[in-house]
Amino acid sequence: ICFIFQSYNLLPVYTVYENILFPLLLNDLKESDVREKVRSLVDQVGLSPQINKKPTELSGGQCQRVAIARSLIKDPSLVLADEPTANLDAENSYHILELMLKLNRDFKAAFIFCTHDEKVTKYVRREVRLEDGTIEWDKSNQPEGYLA
Repeated sequence: ICFIFQSYNLLPVYTVYENILFPLLLNDLKESDVREKVRSLVDQVGLSPQINKKPTELSGGQCQRVAIARSLIKDPSLVLADEPTANLDAENSYHILELMLKLNRDFKAAFIFCTHDEKVTKYVRREVRLEDGTIEWDKSNQPEGYLA
């Protein structure tokens, strides 16, 4: 299980690369063994030019993409995402949602989103609307290629 936080929770003294690498180092993995995996994920979220920058040198949307990449680095089976596209422009939102869709298809990773972004709801099989702690409605979306 992993989390994507709306507020990023990036380590300010670490670069993009180091922030994404950090969870793997906590599991006693050697950097040399996972370097390509980290670089690939950095590329997939469109941050290769920023790989050596620290969070203070990034935009809010770029920090959000670092947080997303960091959460996905350990190939989780379940991703809990709090407003994963809140700080992204339309193009980057699309790319991130497509990346999550690919992970859902290829690796069977399930995603649970908390969002106000209507674009996200177009990618899900099931949508539950909460209002003041009460379920307003619960509906299934059937189009092919949607996230669980």
